[in-house]
Amino acid sequence: NCNHVKNISTSNGWSAKEKRLSCNTLFMIVLIFYCRFVLIASIVTSLFRQIGSYAHQDIDQSLTDSDYPFIEEHQQNPSSIMSNDLFIDFSSLTSAPTLSDQLQYDSPLVKRYATKEMSRVWSPAMKFSTWRKLWLALATAEKELGIDISDEQLEEMRDQLYNIDFDFAAQKEKEFRHDVMGHVHAFGEVAPAAMPIIHLGATSCYVGDNTDIIQIREALQLIKRKLVQTLDVLANFALKHRDLPTLGFTHYQPAQLTTVGKRATLWMQDLLIDLERVQYEIDNLPMRGVKGTTGTQASFLELFNGHHEKVKTLNKRVCELMGFEKAIAVSGQTYTRKIDYQVLSVLSGIAQSAYKMCGDIRLLANLKEVEEPFAKTQIGSSAMAYKRNPMRSERVCSLARYVISLPSAAANTHASQWFERTLDDSAIRRITLPEGFLAVDVILNLLHNISDGLHVWPNVIRQHAMAELPFMATEVILMECVKAGGDRQELHEAIRVHSMDAGAVVKGEGKPNDLLERIANDALFSAVHDKLDAMIDPILFVGRAPEQVDEFLSEVAKPVLAANAALLNIESVDGVNV
Repeated sequence: NCNHVKNISTSNGWSAKEKRLSCNTLFMIVLIFYCRFVLIASIVTSLFRQIGSYAHQDIDQSLTDSDYPFIEEHQQNPSSIMSNDLFIDFSSLTSAPTLSDQLQYDSPLVKRYATKEMSRVWSPAMKFSTWRKLWLALATAEKELGIDISDEQLEEMRDQLYNIDFDFAAQKEKEFRHDVMGHVHAFGEVAPAAMPIIHLGATSCYVGDNTDIIQIREALQLIKRKLVQTLDVLANFALKHRDLPTLGFTHYQPAQLTTVGKRATLWMQDLLIDLERVQYEIDNLPMRGVKGTTGTQASFLELFNGHHEKVKTLNKRVCELMGFEKAIAVSGQTYTRKIDYQVLSVLSGIAQSAYKMCGDIRLLANLKEVEEPFAKTQIGSSAMAYKRNPMRSERVCSLARYVISLPSAAANTHASQWFERTLDDSAIRRITLPEGFLAVDVILNLLHNISDGLHVWPNVIRQHAMAELPFMATEVILMECVKAGGDRQELHEAIRVHSMDAGAVVKGEGKPNDLLERIANDALFSAVHDKLDAMIDPILFVGRAPEQVDEFLSEVAKPVLAANAALLNIESVDGVNV
């Protein structure tokens, strides 16, 4: 310790030079001892490794002994234990004729789960035919406002809206490294007269962003329809079981009774809130409109020789032709990505509601009170043949968890947009927007299917309620006995003692709750002995649950369903297949 040396040296009158020499000497001594320690440790470690190597050699030699014939067989013929066929061999994968069309990754969301209807909304056919409709709408509005565009050009564009050569467009995109220009040339190839005026004054986001908005609106309409249909099925379920008492739970511990129908209205209420937000987005979703490269409409102002009113009219007219009442008020190159966040938040809300509902059903299935549909030939487990797993509800929760995560991606995308636009929004939006809608569409198909086939087991429900009801009935018993002249404090203490003893029997011995038997055998409660059975009828403990179901259905749910009655008659193209 140099400070210690310093103190000693100072007391002995050492010079500054002597002090430095003392510190250096002490440091060198410590360093020498440390190096020796490291060297010894290294030698010992090496010795142990050598000993271990000899031990492994002895073991390997002993394993070749004839006492272990399977080892000898493996040495002579390694394929007897592990064949090379088990190793990954991509050349074999590519050369196998039966696998030739299975060599590309397919998203399970699309291939396994997605419906034809929602897939169609986000399909290349929908996307690129909409691009052509937007080019036609732009040219039509420009002609109406005086730009030299002929009827022949418009007619040619109109005739070729759906004649899309995707191979030619891909070839041009590869050549230009630009998807929009690839499709401009593909359109011009089949409508050559219109080629000079296709995309006149526009930027890529004119077709890209406006198409996204159109697809979002179409997808929201489909989501709305399936929400309404699911709510209709749940309304019938709630009404049917409006007065079926069931054990309520708080903290997943037994609580006051409710009814099966009342619990269903909780699920419905969440979905009705979601439906309200879906309708809001449908009603208020703005088109991007005609804005130009940075949102200033400069190219269109140039096209119309500085005529501002014509540019404003062009913007409004294109929106009208595409079925929109309004465009976003201002924009950069793109519409604000906050819209994507709001839309994905709505989808996340539906996913949250679905997860909560199916989470409840999974817990109820464990209690054997309520179960989702189970096909006659359905297999619950490959190993445990007796199992009846809530696989559809589990699938809902799994997909919902993915959808719930998407708004954070949209929030980050919106927040990270620089000035008028950066292209780092493009790739992620190609994934999050379609997949969010595809997943929610599947979720709603599953919810409808589950709700329509929910199997309720009243006897099991009653058994569980009756196991807890004696404790809940004690307050009523106490009041009745007091009315008959009993001492409230004495009765309260007796109930406390009987309840503790009954609880010990249930938990300690695994026997049924015998609290009522104890009360029936206690003379202190003789005033209610002849009416104990009537006093513990479960329906007496559900409060206003049946009436709340009636009021909720008549005042909240039914008006919404009536307003959307036309949607109830539309059949989905496909349902739940797996």
